[in-house]
Amino acid sequence: MAKCVIKDVAIRGIVCAVPGDPIPVEQLGAAFDPEEVQKTKSTVGLRQVYRVQPGQTAGDLCTEAASALLNDLGWDRNSIDGIILVTQTPDYVCPATACVIHGKLGLSVSAFAYDVNLGCSGYVYGLWMASQAIASGTAKRVLLLAGDTSSRTLSPEDKSVAMLFGDAGTATALEFDTSAPVMSYVMGSDGLGYDKLIVPAGGFRMRPSPEAFVRTRGEDNAVRSPMELYMDGFAIFNFTLQRVGPLVRETLALSNWEMECVDGFLFHQANGFMLNTLAKKMKLPADRVPINIGKYGNTSMSSIPLLLADDFSDRLRGGTPQNLLLAAFGIGYSWAAVAITVSDIVTAKVINSKVSA
Repeated sequence: MAKCVIKDVAIRGIVCAVPGDPIPVEQLGAAFDPEEVQKTKSTVGLRQVYRVQPGQTAGDLCTEAASALLNDLGWDRNSIDGIILVTQTPDYVCPATACVIHGKLGLSVSAFAYDVNLGCSGYVYGLWMASQAIASGTAKRVLLLAGDTSSRTLSPEDKSVAMLFGDAGTATALEFDTSAPVMSYVMGSDGLGYDKLIVPAGGFRMRPSPEAFVRTRGEDNAVRSPMELYMDGFAIFNFTLQRVGPLVRETLALSNWEMECVDGFLFHQANGFMLNTLAKKMKLPADRVPINIGKYGNTSMSSIPLLLADDFSDRLRGGTPQNLLLAAFGIGYSWAAVAITVSDIVTAKVINSKVSA
């Protein structure tokens, strides 16, 4: 796996934006047998999700989160040297949504802006890219934006995904600081699993067409169109159990941490049953493995910042340094983890957004 230790970078704040009002799982599963809905609800740990309204995008959610974050920090917008947006549901095919957000936030023309097409592992990869930009001397302050509107890709007739995914947008502020503890990153990928979690149509291999929007019943008995998300849940489950254990162990080794010194193992919120199985297999203390998929659903790359801004909010702002191991994994296949000590967080919160374009 790729490994990297980065110095002189600190996280100053995190704001997450979720859209509208929470939607109960039972409402999302109206097309399915009630017993199947209850089984999914109890197994995955679902209760509700947040989903965008027509006209609302991942760019909107990230823009509102970023604006709130900058206000809380009191940062001059001209002091931002760059923004990185991690999303798989951009506002446009082109230009990059990061450029659109750059304009909406009124940032300096000297600031860089670019998109990264990554899903489940994207927040940790984004932290790595943002921290690299700062550690290299390219930037002093960087905004990492991460968000998806996965609900736009779902068939309501596919029970493997229809109730699982929620939407969110997040913003994380990183800053140059010579007193900051080091960040230890470990990353990897296996492109042979690219077709286990995929939207087949809509890109340039299979362009949108009337036929691409026609739903048919697949070999897995789910009804979806090529423009909607396909997930091989069994393959994803096996991939997670195979890869995440070594990922965590290598990250601990790189950081010279023992498991006992970690205050929180923050995993991508893919599936409650999967996370519980993973924690038991790795013999992790349950009270150090927060699970909030019941509140937000699977929010793709937004799930780890939602853990930070919600479940860990008081601890991050409490003045006591927190040793955290963030581990993300999934679509691609790709995976990434970072061991990081977080302190002096100015703001960590979740806001509600009803912004539309």
